[in-house]
Amino acid sequence: MKSTAAWDRQLGMGQQVALGFQHLFAMFGATVLVPLLTGLDPAVALFTSGSGTLIFMLITMGKVPAYLGSSFAFIAPIISVSSIWGIEYAMGGAVAVGLVYAVVSLIIAKIGTDWIDKVLPPVVIGSVIMVIGLGLAGTAVEMAGLLDGGSLARADVRISIFTLIVTVIGVMFFKGFFAVVPILIGVVAGYVFALTQGAVDFTPVKEAAWFGLPSFVAPKFSWAAVAMMLPVSLVSITEHCGDVMVLSKITGKEFYKDPGLHRTMLGDGLATAWAGLWGGPPNTTYSENVGVLAITRVFSVSVIAIAAVIAVAISFVQKFGALISTIPAAVMGGVSIVLFGVIAASGIRTVVEAGIDYGDKRNLVISSVILVLGIGGAQLGLGEVKLHGMALAAVVGIILNLVLPKNGTSTAE
Repeated sequence: MKSTAAWDRQLGMGQQVALGFQHLFAMFGATVLVPLLTGLDPAVALFTSGSGTLIFMLITMGKVPAYLGSSFAFIAPIISVSSIWGIEYAMGGAVAVGLVYAVVSLIIAKIGTDWIDKVLPPVVIGSVIMVIGLGLAGTAVEMAGLLDGGSLARADVRISIFTLIVTVIGVMFFKGFFAVVPILIGVVAGYVFALTQGAVDFTPVKEAAWFGLPSFVAPKFSWAAVAMMLPVSLVSITEHCGDVMVLSKITGKEFYKDPGLHRTMLGDGLATAWAGLWGGPPNTTYSENVGVLAITRVFSVSVIAIAAVIAVAISFVQKFGALISTIPAAVMGGVSIVLFGVIAASGIRTVVEAGIDYGDKRNLVISSVILVLGIGGAQLGLGEVKLHGMALAAVVGIILNLVLPKNGTSTAE
């Protein structure tokens, strides 16, 4: 079916709700995984994801069928900021990130997008994405129980390995809609297996009320905390541009022109700032839901809006939130081994598809410095402002890209 027909198709309310649930399932696993890894409340993440998507629709005048969910790019910065100053300051950083999006949207409206490619070329973005995935590798392995004498005699190791196997099978062999949600299927399968191992405690579910407010967290602000979060926004901004381009290709619409990249960027930014105000992780346009659009060929914005409203409604069901909290760390570890690896591999794909020549000493130096600073957890401070790990790597990578001469010198010379 042609994409024009997909836009014009008249759907009954029952069909729209069913398709809305399908989008909910597509975003659910990844959206709740981020708060589970960072210590945030999954219910708040669902609330800010759904309401943030509605804000995005308002800013883009209901023209872009995109769903916004928790961003993986900010997992490491949130963990780092929270461990030093507390989760409230990580949320302050999220608000600041959203405001950066807003500033970038104004620049795009004035001068276009060419400057983005100059400041953030594939060699920088790809290398930073690799750091995002590889920098979290230790967290995944630790949650999986594969450190300090990991053994199949331990239930957590069995659970993580089982979850890993199911997730790998899902990524490799699932077809159709199931190919879009292998992470969710891996979590569900791992959870069921954990039940057979006696590793699930339902006490929180029994004690939770049926309905109530999510555990909202008010943001606090510190220049030092903000400095750790802001550089990562440059990566997510580039990802946003890519997602909008893919959406345009799938739907046959020129979203870069109508409603305009500046509007989609502003919508994403305001949704992220909104999330930070309530204690949710920064938002980003979700490729999982883009995959659903490609499969169903139904590009109705109202279907996405229904999924967003359902997400908000679910966030107030406390027993549901309590049930999510009972997922063992080993399950999340098994899934994360694949997930974080896929993030790193997507960075490799970025540089490969861009045809980056590592025979050129310039590219080699930029990637090398970014990888070592980011994965090594380097820190550099100027007064109260300190850049850590990925944030420092991103800033240094941008500076190197701007100052190193483009002489095409080969390492073979």
